[in-house]
Amino acid sequence: MTYEKSYWEGWQKDRDPAAGEYLVERYLPLVDFLIQRFMISLPKSVDKDDIRSLAYEGLLDALDKFNPERDLKFETYATWRIKGAIIDGLRHSDWLPRSVRDKVKKIEKAYAVLEQQNGASVTDEEVSVYLGITKNELNKTVSEAALSAMVSIDETAYEDNEPSGKYHLIEDDSAISPERNVSDQDMKATLAQAIERLPEKEKLVVSLCYYEELKLTEIAEVLSVSVSRVSQLHSKAMLRLNAAMQATHENK
Repeated sequence: MTYEKSYWEGWQKDRDPAAGEYLVERYLPLVDFLIQRFMISLPKSVDKDDIRSLAYEGLLDALDKFNPERDLKFETYATWRIKGAIIDGLRHSDWLPRSVRDKVKKIEKAYAVLEQQNGASVTDEEVSVYLGITKNELNKTVSEAALSAMVSIDETAYEDNEPSGKYHLIEDDSAISPERNVSDQDMKATLAQAIERLPEKEKLVVSLCYYEELKLTEIAEVLSVSVSRVSQLHSKAMLRLNAAMQATHENK
C-alpha cells in the first residue's frame, strides 16, 4: 500500500508520467470489468473499441480529478467516472432511433400510470392493453431499448469527488460515502419502494446485478434462462424504476 501511495503522491504533486503510467496499468482491470458488464447489455451495433475508448477516457478523468484526502476509495470514484464517460458517450452518439425512444417514453408512462393506480407492479398484458399494442411488440421495444432504460436510470453527476444520481442508489452503500442530502434520502426511499414492488424475477435480476455484481451471463446461468431473457428482465426493471422516479418528481 505504501508502495502504491508513493505513485499517487508523484502523480498528485508533480504529474510524474511514470506514476501516471503505473496507475493507469494498475486500474486497467477495472476498466475491462466494466466494459464486459456494459457490452452484454448493448446492441450489436455498438463497437467494443468505442466503449473501450470511452472507458479509458473515464479512467484518465478519474485519475486527474481524484482527491485522495476524501473518504472515498479510488475504485469507487473511478467506477462512476468510467460509467459516466461511457453513458455520456453513448447518449451523445444518439444511437437509438427516435421512433424507439418515443415508444420507450410511452412504455415508461404506462408503467407509471398503471402502477400508481394499482399500487403494485403490472403485467406485460396490462401494459400492452393500455398502449394498444401486442405483448410481442412490447417485448421487442424493451429489447431494442435496453441501453435507453439503463441511461435514464443512471443519470450520474459528480460533485466534490462523490457520485450522485439515481443509479448509484441501487448499489451497495458500503462502497459509497455515507454523506447524503435530503433529496438523496427521498430518492433512495422512493427507489427502495419501487424495487420492492418489482415482479420477483425482475427483483432477483436487480439484486444479482447490482448487489452481487454478477454479469448478465452469470445471472443467466443462475436463473437457467438465456442472456437475452435476463437482458429483457433487466430492461423492464429499469423502465419500472425510472417510471417510479419520474412520477415522484412530477408529483413534487
